[in-house]
Amino acid sequence: MVSYKVNIYTGDLAHFSTFHDFRITLVGTDGESNPTKLTTWIPSFKLNPFTHKVECTTPLGELLAIIVQKEHHLVFPNGSWFVAKVVVESPMGDIYQFPIYRWITDCKDHYFQEGSAKFLSQEEENITQLCWTKDLEEQRALYSWDQPKDGLPYSIKAESYSSLPLDASFSNKKKIEMWLTIGTALVELKLTEWVDHKMKWTNIEDIRRLHCCHRTEISEYVYQNWKEDSFFGYQFLNGVNPMMIQRCVTLPENFQVTDEMVFKDGKQSLTDEMKKGNIFLCDYKMLDGVKANIIDGKQQYLAAPLVLLHKTDDKLMPIAIQLKQIPAEDNPVFFPTDSEWDWLLAKTFVKNADFNMHELSSHLLRTHLLAEVFTVALLRQIPMMHPLYKLLMPHTRYTLMINCLARQLLISDNGIFTKFASSGGEGMFTILRKALSSMTYRSLCLPDDISDRGLEDVPNFFYRDDGLKLWDIIHSFVKGTLQYYYQSNQMVQEDQALQKWIGDIYSYGFLSEKNTGIPKRFDTVGELVKFVTMVIFTCSAQHSAVNAGQYDFIGWMPNCPATLERPPPSKKGEATEKTLLDTLPSSDITVQSMAAVWLLSKESTDSEFLGNYPEQRFIEDVPLKNIKVFKEQLNELSLQIKARNKALELAYTYLDPEVVENSVSV
Repeated sequence: MVSYKVNIYTGDLAHFSTFHDFRITLVGTDGESNPTKLTTWIPSFKLNPFTHKVECTTPLGELLAIIVQKEHHLVFPNGSWFVAKVVVESPMGDIYQFPIYRWITDCKDHYFQEGSAKFLSQEEENITQLCWTKDLEEQRALYSWDQPKDGLPYSIKAESYSSLPLDASFSNKKKIEMWLTIGTALVELKLTEWVDHKMKWTNIEDIRRLHCCHRTEISEYVYQNWKEDSFFGYQFLNGVNPMMIQRCVTLPENFQVTDEMVFKDGKQSLTDEMKKGNIFLCDYKMLDGVKANIIDGKQQYLAAPLVLLHKTDDKLMPIAIQLKQIPAEDNPVFFPTDSEWDWLLAKTFVKNADFNMHELSSHLLRTHLLAEVFTVALLRQIPMMHPLYKLLMPHTRYTLMINCLARQLLISDNGIFTKFASSGGEGMFTILRKALSSMTYRSLCLPDDISDRGLEDVPNFFYRDDGLKLWDIIHSFVKGTLQYYYQSNQMVQEDQALQKWIGDIYSYGFLSEKNTGIPKRFDTVGELVKFVTMVIFTCSAQHSAVNAGQYDFIGWMPNCPATLERPPPSKKGEATEKTLLDTLPSSDITVQSMAAVWLLSKESTDSEFLGNYPEQRFIEDVPLKNIKVFKEQLNELSLQIKARNKALELAYTYLDPEVVENSVSV
């Protein structure tokens, strides 16, 4: 007889062990053990293992797989068991690791392969091929595509967030924290007494009473500077939506601005300044024709402005704003030389447009919904022993759960966005469809996007500076890891699981639109490395850039109102402070929008940040070394960003790796 030592790691405060007995079978190249009954009836709240022995008549050879079965329990028939990993020591002293990190909820046989990453073509044994097949069968039974509204990406099929598989759900800690946060948001912000008030503001400083209850260092800076043109321009670079601005080389035909309008002294011309690269444009044409919301029976308004900016003394200064796309007598172009209230009102319509484009296109679509597509495709097409699964799983954490909550609580017929945003209701789906149809692969790859928008040398563009460094670090990590497994382009071409993964993304995420530039398949290692870099960047860094600063920049409502209650001005010279106040949302809408962006940008206490992988899915030396180098490079970048920020009047922190989560989890 020979004895195998089996260590089963199960649980922490979020994942605890089972009251069930279970059986384990060890399978090797020279045979398999009898199913051995093991007992673990004491809940474990730490990662110390349960240690057991499996006796065999002869050695099993090289250990290939384990088969685990949870036995039926009369008292706890539906009990679930989370298995982190199993480590087996053979009689000869060889160590075999089985990283699992899954819940077992039924009493069927579950097959888990030894933890070295492999491709199907490398599976020579029947048992390892069976592990591959069984894994995909189980995953596809749990995760299915669901067709949303026409023209939108597919999503996970789930009746509600509570019907998701346990592996896709929040930890118990995260669940409790989330519901407490939602339940106490208005209390914590000290806004409860304002919820039922529907009064219009009579003074800008009245809004300050709400903002005073919860301020951040940046939101206070926003309050102090929101009227300033230089800060208005700054936010297109380093606010929550750095995705709209582009260098202007030719004025749009529908933006009829002349030299005399913007350069009163006659010393400069638009043509010369465009040639120098000093003119920039933000065009919200995607909002043109979008049906504005009706809130509490009152019509709301949403403009589709064009904004022209001029780089002056390393600052971006707005020089012209047109609030509607079609030039007309009742669609004047506004300038900084207009009256204070005319100009501020025009900028307010721009900021409202930016809010709606940010939340629906830059935030929801380009991070949340795409991350969900990447995740579902991964779970359905890539088995757990595949290197791509091991690489990407940390970047899918909580994504399906948070998106189910978003569909239920934010963008449903009775959701928060429908209740307080000017594009809520029918309008938000119009914007999402337009945004998806115009989105390209290049726009998702930061180096390409920055180049295509002509923003390579814009000064004080910290989103670009930090983002490109993060992109390069992620790219280096992905390249080193994937090249270790894919040693030729042919290996990429012949990996059917990989090709099915990108095929799902192309079909279900981008609706098979060729114009997006999304690949249908991969032919080279370089193509694969770039795409996986984009996936990780989107799920981590890009989401942080457009999510983490929401309360900072939107908490002071006049800087970025969610909706507006009067139409865009059709004449100049008529706006007053009262005009602006009548245009801004009422107090109850202000309160709800403040609470929403506070919730959306609130960091969880169980967040996992970029480079931290507590679930050790890789076991080989090369990928483990790559992870170590990855963390070191991220730490160095974090130090550089902190040092840079000390010299800035307004720090840019959203791409500091210390605050960038691995996944779209909030």
